[in-house]
Amino acid sequence: MASALVLTTVAGCASGSPGGSGATDDKSALEIWVRKPPGSNTEKTHQSLAAAFTTATGVPTRVTALFDDFETKLQQAAAQKKLPDLIVNDTAQLGTLVKQGLVRPVDRGALAGGDRLVPAAWDAAKGADGKYYGVPFSAQTFALFVRRDWREKLGLPVPTTWDQLDALAAAFTTRDPDGNGKADTYGYVVPGSTKRGYLDWYFSSFLWADGGDYFTGFPGNLKPAVDSPGSLAAARWLQKQFCADRSVTPGAVTTETTQAHPLFETGKGGIYFTGPYNLARFDKSLGQDKYEIVALPAGPAPGGRPAVLAEGENIYLMAGSRNPDGQRKYAEYLIGTEGQRTGMAGDTDGNVVRLPVNQDVDLGSVRTDKRWQVFDKAFRDSGRYVPAVPEWTPFRQASAEALNSLAADCAADPKATLGKLAGTFATELKKQGAGS
Repeated sequence: MASALVLTTVAGCASGSPGGSGATDDKSALEIWVRKPPGSNTEKTHQSLAAAFTTATGVPTRVTALFDDFETKLQQAAAQKKLPDLIVNDTAQLGTLVKQGLVRPVDRGALAGGDRLVPAAWDAAKGADGKYYGVPFSAQTFALFVRRDWREKLGLPVPTTWDQLDALAAAFTTRDPDGNGKADTYGYVVPGSTKRGYLDWYFSSFLWADGGDYFTGFPGNLKPAVDSPGSLAAARWLQKQFCADRSVTPGAVTTETTQAHPLFETGKGGIYFTGPYNLARFDKSLGQDKYEIVALPAGPAPGGRPAVLAEGENIYLMAGSRNPDGQRKYAEYLIGTEGQRTGMAGDTDGNVVRLPVNQDVDLGSVRTDKRWQVFDKAFRDSGRYVPAVPEWTPFRQASAEALNSLAADCAADPKATLGKLAGTFATELKKQGAGS
């Protein structure tokens, strides 16, 4: 807590230049930090965006790509009163940046082009107090990667319900879809580790799709809903895959995403709920003709509806900038049609906009790979970001540990486990001042 207070203090007088005098200068160069590997094609795309902005406006820009220890270096810059003017970073960082006082609020109504963004995208920039502290820039969401060759060999349909999905997972587990005569294939690939809350991250889409939720209420007066009937139905479904159907790859309770990817591409599991960033990898390692992309169906419980976790990156306008007008203009450029199209970088690995947040940008006119359209439609129609609370990490971690216990112990009672989790959520909400 002390470090957060220190950062709040220094952020108030921080600046894109060392002086931090508070004087503004609309010709001052914009220092832009992006969370990308230095020398990568993604850095080059950001450089191109900044150069095009400078040509159009005359405002100088300097882009710095950082990847390892990005957050640590940002805090060091704050302590030295040398914050950059803007950063492009994960939506998940919003709560921490607000808590530390490193970003300034955004007037959504005064932002040119803000009204053209996909409505759901703005949820990624909303703080726990209902104010906006970032500008949406890029989105991503998730879908089912399914072994098409296995499915067709077994004569099963593309799943459009959870019952069909579970039947497919069971068939992949019991009917030797790879034809090697061994019982060595499974249905679901699940990153079920508690590390960094992986299992909750995976499960959240299934929770919402089956009519469950984390909270009810409104900002400042939230109440746990993680033990609601829909939430309980989704948790029971998850435990069933591990315990009754046994259709999940072995060792899933300790599997992280980096360990899950190879399970799909080497033929251990045939259904993997993951993001479009794996398309290029699996095309190379497995072959594009071997798998297909399928949207997650609505869950079977009453209240079930299509829903999928949305993530991405925001543009954050850092506190104390000497050029607040330039900050705003650069954000407006990045969310405009030109900025979004350039950021998508076609079908190359230089893309820094995975899914456009500008609803006027047609993904299909920029990318020829039609599989991206499954993700794009899911985001626009049913994308949901994690709840806006001051700090989401404690909730995600507690949820992952509870879900992991259900997967690891088949005798564990989902109702009792979620009831206890709801109590943990209530305590954390009060601690964060987000619940009564």
